[in-house]
Amino acid sequence: MAELHYGVSATVDPLEQLRRRQRMQLVHELYDVLPFDAQVAEYYGALAMAVRVYGRDPRPRRVDLKIAATAARNGLALLTRNAADFAGLEQALELIELS
Repeated sequence: MAELHYGVSATVDPLEQLRRRQRMQLVHELYDVLPFDAQVAEYYGALAMAVRVYGRDPRPRRVDLKIAATAARNGLALLTRNAADFAGLEQALELIELS
């Protein structure tokens, strides 16, 4: 949700902001927001270390790794347009690449 909220304010066009806020409201109405709790934080730590072991820096991927940790902790697949960002994590979570 944090990334979606950022996306609302990422444009200076007030009409586009309004459209984005309306879409956010729809998301809130249709879906439950999963918490980032202590168990998800534990998954995040493990995924960040796996990225490091794979030879990549987890810092630029912090937000994406938090989303991935939330998916992994809740037994959900992660839908992404950037599967390469999650290279090395295939055993930890189900990735579905969108085109």
